[in-house]
Amino acid sequence: MILIVDSGSTKCDWIAVDKEGNQLLEKMRTKGLNPAILPEKKLRKIIKKNKVLKANSENVTNVFFYGAGCGTERPNALLKGVLEDIFVNAAVDVKEDTMAAVYATISHKEEAAVVCIMGTGSNCSYYDGKKMHQKVKSLGYSIMDDAAGNYYGRQLIRDYYFNHMPEDIKIAFETKYNVEDDYIKYNLYKQPNPNAYLANFAEFMFLHKDSEYTINLIKKGIRLFAKNMIMQYKEELKTVPVHFAGSIAFFSQDEIKEIADEMGFTVGNFERRPIEGLVSFHTNNL
Repeated sequence: MILIVDSGSTKCDWIAVDKEGNQLLEKMRTKGLNPAILPEKKLRKIIKKNKVLKANSENVTNVFFYGAGCGTERPNALLKGVLEDIFVNAAVDVKEDTMAAVYATISHKEEAAVVCIMGTGSNCSYYDGKKMHQKVKSLGYSIMDDAAGNYYGRQLIRDYYFNHMPEDIKIAFETKYNVEDDYIKYNLYKQPNPNAYLANFAEFMFLHKDSEYTINLIKKGIRLFAKNMIMQYKEELKTVPVHFAGSIAFFSQDEIKEIADEMGFTVGNFERRPIEGLVSFHTNNL
């Protein structure tokens, strides 16, 4: 049994297949497993809480894990150790979530492309057809992550409290969410995964895309992301497309294409959930 796992900070998708790519179990979802944020004890608890994973742990031969927070050595090693302890008979391979986006969006194995993630967090890399190259190391949601769900959540809350929202949008926002100040501070400073908490607010934008305020908010984030991340690869952009993975990118396709025209890069493929493309990639390359 081969487990292919695609994890953001908010949620984690698991799919079990055989060597031919046939699905063996129902697709599973757990809470996100970000080792840069969550301690070892919490990572173990999330995995073991899933009864199906626990029951099949000894049958797993390979784990291909792609996740947010796995791009640096220490968190990567932490999660790899947890997975090896749980799936005792499996060879475990842990890579950062950008590689999942690469494998899921490229049209063929050796295609070169700039690949972006815009989900709970955001990132951007260049894949030369063999290796991934990253010019900016991510410092996490509190400093970076332009155009990510947590970025937009932060902007929405700020605009609400600073009275920058149009009145009708403000009423809709406070009707949908608990915007009491102590409740927000409790979730931001006393609870785990504040980035995921912030990202939950991003859905609001796509429910109100008929508002000029919302459209401008989406475009502002994408312009920042393009300026700070995509345009790091000016030379590469002359010859390769820019692919996008993640829900924020998927629902912002029109705005991304508009800003791509403004800034002079070519938009390629969009993939909301990379895990489907990962199945064919790994079963073809075992």
